[in-house]
Amino acid sequence: MKQHIPNFVTGLRIALTPLIAFVLWQPQENWLTALGLFLFIIASASDWLDGYLARQMNIVSPVGRMLDPIADKLLVAACLLALAASRVADAVFLVPALIILMREILVSGLREHLAGSKVIVPVSLAAKWKTATQMTALGVLIGAPILGGASRVTAEIGGIVLLWFAAAMTVQTGVMYFRASSKHF
Repeated sequence: MKQHIPNFVTGLRIALTPLIAFVLWQPQENWLTALGLFLFIIASASDWLDGYLARQMNIVSPVGRMLDPIADKLLVAACLLALAASRVADAVFLVPALIILMREILVSGLREHLAGSKVIVPVSLAAKWKTATQMTALGVLIGAPILGGASRVTAEIGGIVLLWFAAAMTVQTGVMYFRASSKHF
């Protein structure tokens, strides 16, 4: 049973994702926004927790190695789509959101292609920082409506700046993956 705990935590992130998206799609009331933020924080923290538990218990599994990045991509994509649907989505938000979504799909396709050749592409430290920046940006953008007045505007601007920074990191890590694997094409 112990060997399944990290994968259970990853599964929890996957299970929470549609619930988070559903809550974010609802009309913006402070209690719903707070619930969405709370669930998002739990899901985001589970990204760190599953890896930590797997390393501490020395039970890194192929299933966990596969599910963890999928869970991250599902959470990020669902939140980006929910935020786009629940706000006046302008280019300042949509451009980095589309960059992030497109890169995630391209890298997933790359991993799928390489898996057919029995090539494993390890997750880089830069990609881990990219995911952390994406999660931070999304958390700020999800929580901003709870704040009032100037604090809300400041949080929204900060969240957008972080989202653009995350999009730049997303492009950088995507290019790194494609360069590192180009010899396998």
